[in-house]
Amino acid sequence: MNVFDSLLPAAFPALALAHFLALLSPGQDFFLIAAHALRHRLAGSVFICVGVAAGNAFYIALATLGWSGIRDWPWLMATIEVAGALYLLWVGWQLWRVPSTELQLNAGSGKVPGIGRQLFLGLNSALLNPKNALFYMSLMAVILGAEVTPQQQLFCALWMVMVVLLWDVLLAALIAQKRLLAVLQHRVYLLERGAGVMLMGLGLGLFVKLAATD
Repeated sequence: MNVFDSLLPAAFPALALAHFLALLSPGQDFFLIAAHALRHRLAGSVFICVGVAAGNAFYIALATLGWSGIRDWPWLMATIEVAGALYLLWVGWQLWRVPSTELQLNAGSGKVPGIGRQLFLGLNSALLNPKNALFYMSLMAVILGAEVTPQQQLFCALWMVMVVLLWDVLLAALIAQKRLLAVLQHRVYLLERGAGVMLMGLGLGLFVKLAATD
C-alpha cells in the first residue's frame, strides 16, 4: 500500500459524490457569486469564492474535530439561522437596489468590490448558512464513520475545501464569459434583481422555519 492509498478511506468515493451533488444544487452562495460575476466579472467575484471556501472549511474543521455536539445546542443553531436570515435579506436587498444600467463589456460595470469586501460577503454567506454546519457534520459522521484515521479525515477535509473553491471559481469564470454577457448586456440588472429576490426569499424561508419550530 502506497502513501496515497493510506490517505483514502474506503468510503471516500461515496463522500466525494455526495459532496459534489450537494454543490450542484443552487443555493445562496451560487446566487451571490453569479450576481457579482455578471456585473464585475471574475475580478469582482473570485474572492467571494475564496470566502465561501473558507467558511466551508470552518465547518469541515468542526466536523473533523468531532464537534457534532453543536447540533444539540438549539440556541446556537437558532442564532446562526437568525443571523443568516438577516444577512440574506441584507445582501438580497443590495442586489435588488442595483441601478438599471447597461453592462459595459470592455471594462465591466460599476466599481469592482475590493478583496476585503468580497471575502466578507463570501465568508458570511457560508458561515451564516446553518445547512453547511449540519451537512458537513452529517457527511463526516454518517459516511466516514469512526473507523477513519486522522490523516484520512484531513485528506477528505482538504479535498472538499478545494472542490468548493474550484467549483465556485469555475462557475464565476463561466458566468463572466463575454459571449454570455453580450447576450445579457441590456438585462443583466434584471438577473441581479432576480438573484436578490432569491436571496431574500431564502432569508424569509429561514424565518418561517424558525417560527414554525417555536
